[in-house]
Amino acid sequence: MLATVVQCHLRWRCRVDMWEEKRWRGRHQNLGVVVQQAAGRKKRRRRAKVCKNKEEAETQRMTHIVVERNRRKQMNEHLAVLRSLMPESYAQRGDQASIVGGAIEYVKELEHLLQSLEAKKLVLLQQDGGSRATNGTTTAASTSSGHKPSAQPFSEFFTFPRYSAWSQSHMPNKYSSKSKASVAEIEVILIETHANLRILARRRPRQLSKLVAGFQTLHLTILHVNVTAVDPLILYSINAKVEEGCQLASVDDIAESVHHMLRIIEEEAAALYC
Repeated sequence: MLATVVQCHLRWRCRVDMWEEKRWRGRHQNLGVVVQQAAGRKKRRRRAKVCKNKEEAETQRMTHIVVERNRRKQMNEHLAVLRSLMPESYAQRGDQASIVGGAIEYVKELEHLLQSLEAKKLVLLQQDGGSRATNGTTTAASTSSGHKPSAQPFSEFFTFPRYSAWSQSHMPNKYSSKSKASVAEIEVILIETHANLRILARRRPRQLSKLVAGFQTLHLTILHVNVTAVDPLILYSINAKVEEGCQLASVDDIAESVHHMLRIIEEEAAALYC
């Protein structure tokens, strides 16, 4: 009796195991079909996406070519206009570098001419003022004639000076020296590694040579200088390049260093005259 029960139990257990195995295989087969179908759908979508990316890339490439072509055309037109505005001696060759370099030299020459004309105008106004004082004319008469002396010489060449020596009452400036009176009018424009300075100071002996030596110690290479003098003042327009090793990283640093040099020159001149 016991043997019969054991045999029945073993047969039932075998049937359950076979049923579970079939069920497990069926599940995995269905899962494999689903995975294959999903992979097929992914492949089909990926192919469509690749085609779309190629079309977009081609469209972007053609757009870039058109934009670049228009940019070059506009650049060539501007260079042609710029060359036509300069004398032939400033742009003897037609390449871009020669035209831009000639334009830089021409602008510097025009700046120097403008400063020279301003100096002559100031001299004429001073002479006119002296002659009127000699003849005994009144201030009201000189004002009515339209000759108004400038509050500061070369003031139109300074927009935002870092130091203000003569115009502090007319143009309040947050960059003005507060500890001591400024000895010069200084304006600095810094673009990348090129600095453009305008300095208006009193004329002193060997002033320019000392400034050049001071610029060299600061690792500032002077590329161009314009000098305009109206006694007792002198105007320097200096274009300099900031070399490697220069510790002056901002407009304020350059203006402060130049002002320090001019103060030393002023003190040396004062000691010499004493």
